[in-house]
Amino acid sequence: MAVPPYLPLPPMDRHISPRTGWTRAHWEAVADRLLAGVLPYASPRLAQYRLPGRTGCAGVHADGLEGYARTFLLAAFRIASAQGSVPGLVERYATGLDAGTDPASGEAWPRMGDMTQQLVEAASIVIGLHETRPWLWDQLDDKVRENTVAWLSDFRGKRVPDNNWRLFKVVTEQFLASVGAPHDQEAIDEGLDRLDDWYRGNGWYTDGPGRHFDYYNGWALHLYPLFWARIAGDGAHPDRTRVHRERLSDLLSAYPYFFGADGAPVHQGRSLTYRFAAVAPVWAGALAGATPLEPGLTRRIASGALRHFVERGVPDERGLLSLGWYEPFLPVTQPYSGPASSYWASKGFLGLLLPADHPVWTATERMLPVEESDTRLVLPEPGWLLHGTRDDGIVRLLNHGSDYNHPEPVPQVDDPHYSKLAYSTRTAPDAAAGAWTRALDNHFAVIGADGRPTRRRRIEPVRVTEHAATSRYSAPIAAPRAHGSDTDVRGGEVTVETTSFAHGSWEVRVHRVELTGVAPGAAVGVREGGYSVANPASPAAEAGSDTVESGVDTPGNGAATPRGDLGSVGSVPWAEARTVDGLHSVVIGLHGWRRAEVAHQVGANAFGPCSAVPVLYSDVDPQESGVFVTLVVLSGDAAHPGALAGSCRTEVATDGTVTVRLPDGTLFTA
Repeated sequence: MAVPPYLPLPPMDRHISPRTGWTRAHWEAVADRLLAGVLPYASPRLAQYRLPGRTGCAGVHADGLEGYARTFLLAAFRIASAQGSVPGLVERYATGLDAGTDPASGEAWPRMGDMTQQLVEAASIVIGLHETRPWLWDQLDDKVRENTVAWLSDFRGKRVPDNNWRLFKVVTEQFLASVGAPHDQEAIDEGLDRLDDWYRGNGWYTDGPGRHFDYYNGWALHLYPLFWARIAGDGAHPDRTRVHRERLSDLLSAYPYFFGADGAPVHQGRSLTYRFAAVAPVWAGALAGATPLEPGLTRRIASGALRHFVERGVPDERGLLSLGWYEPFLPVTQPYSGPASSYWASKGFLGLLLPADHPVWTATERMLPVEESDTRLVLPEPGWLLHGTRDDGIVRLLNHGSDYNHPEPVPQVDDPHYSKLAYSTRTAPDAAAGAWTRALDNHFAVIGADGRPTRRRRIEPVRVTEHAATSRYSAPIAAPRAHGSDTDVRGGEVTVETTSFAHGSWEVRVHRVELTGVAPGAAVGVREGGYSVANPASPAAEAGSDTVESGVDTPGNGAATPRGDLGSVGSVPWAEARTVDGLHSVVIGLHGWRRAEVAHQVGANAFGPCSAVPVLYSDVDPQESGVFVTLVVLSGDAAHPGALAGSCRTEVATDGTVTVRLPDGTLFTA
């Protein structure tokens, strides 16, 4: 893809950047374009940036503050990278700071209150002030400094959610300490202690109580401790700083596996409109001297991600970051997201704090793991299994552990960016309201009498091994009627346990369904969808079934071997959706499935206006434990679903053991 003409960039350098062609100069050019793009929307005294778009739930004044704070973060990195010599930029944000903190200016920022957006933005402001200290803070009039301290001091005693917001208080109070102002040391210590409570190992935090695993792990929970240490001074808290650096290094050992060959990060979790902020931890590792990554790999990850979005129209022709992924798409946002929310993407420019002669800017780019070979990586803490394929550069995330729900008794919800069985670098879940209700893609559902699918709200991890991940979920099911009866029978509960096996672009899913409290003979349906693929126009679709033969002997040692006398077992349904650029999404019903189709939706997907999902359907006997086996394919190569359906072999033994032999001879047993 080509860079849009409205964003002129320096020439590419294929010598030091053979994978992306991008250099530090490209980063500076994009930063300058973003900072120029918001200027027409500044208030007269530059304290607020009221960008076009949906107003956030905090209101227009908080949105305007958000516009200042988050673009100031980017401006601070740019100012520091140029040692203060970016014409007009220091003066612009110093003027806005003066007006925003002066109660009589007419543009004063809203006062802080419990759980308010101002608490979030204070953190970006103090980070910006610290990183530009010689050129901005140290040059301010005493009155402006006094007003700024007074506004920031409002943080004291304010309640925050029990999640990454605690770290906003940590950095704000530490900045106040650094300028000799009264501050709350207890709040700093409590926030950092609480962060320790959320640590799960191998670099993974949950964002508060529960199983909240997503990019906040990198662009918040690892990032703010780094800035706290920079503000406090590296020697101030050596033990804490050492622990934070070790944890960041552990995270980064796995982090390159989240990026596809086209530079895209896996599309999972909330606040995805921050886009290339996903690369913040790789820069942070280099900045803190806490990374196992070679400098050329750090830059390859970061430049690849930024270039990926730029080539797809981000920022737009106005130089703005919309609320969306590529184009505006509100379902990737949250209710609190205002029109400037996306500018937390500024965190992705953290690398500009590294000097131009640092190895991350001068070393030759290295290949991503998925560019070198097929990959598979087990992440037990979040309950994920990552697998990538070199031929098409796609990375897939099999989700058996992250659900973004708080512990009981808080009511459970499901979010399409957490509840799906799988995510990838080339697809997004269908997330608009209607699609969310239908819950088709990458979901196994049981259908009760009301026609509603069960929801995968609380995900209970069971195990993650080298080749497979297992989890279960339970849900109520509406009361169906028995066949031939006009009498309602009470509803019950269903438990679905799913094991996913990863092998190249293939994934085998084994689902075990148990129903309790449902009357004999009641009609209960089941349904499973594959990946949703999106196009400017409706993706091509095809569905069918093939008669196959099967048979697998299982010796006493548990290993499986193909059997010579294969017997016919009937038809295997399959469905495929494919895009104009050759992305194929396929589901094949290896066991238990009756029919297949492709479902189309409009305006549901962040990757394009028209999306399609291949779907399988069947039913289950309430008196028996149902077993359903599916082959799921997401590939940039032709998938040939009919041939695949005829060449896979599946056996379900009387004890419930499932054995699947793939066309290349690979065997899986669950």
